[in-house]
Amino acid sequence: MLITLTTLITLLSILSTQSCGRVLVGGKMEISEVKTNMQVQELGKFSVEEYNKGIIMRLNGGDGEEELKFVEVMKAQYQVVAGLKYYLEISAMQNGIHKVFNSIVVVKPWLHSKNLLNFGPLSSNFE
Repeated sequence: MLITLTTLITLLSILSTQSCGRVLVGGKMEISEVKTNMQVQELGKFSVEEYNKGIIMRLNGGDGEEELKFVEVMKAQYQVVAGLKYYLEISAMQNGIHKVFNSIVVVKPWLHSKNLLNFGPLSSNFE
């Protein structure tokens, strides 16, 4: 796998900007100032859009589920894996009701890819 210089610099800058060098590969790290972090908010929108694509496919089965409307990412963590794995707590509206969801997204910048691994109602196993 060929890693570009830009990707390597990006990953190293993420690791170097964490407090006191306490970043462990594989350990989850909190992302501060989530509400103003445009990258994290875009990952939240992506998660809801991917979930909604699944609803459209399920609607052919006639379950009557309504699409979600993204509000914001309220909490986020990341983990260095073969890329970056993001754990997001997302606020959304469905049928006029506010709901909170957990999402897991893996981003591989050097492949220009992001994949939604999991999306579901808020659960206690987020942390």
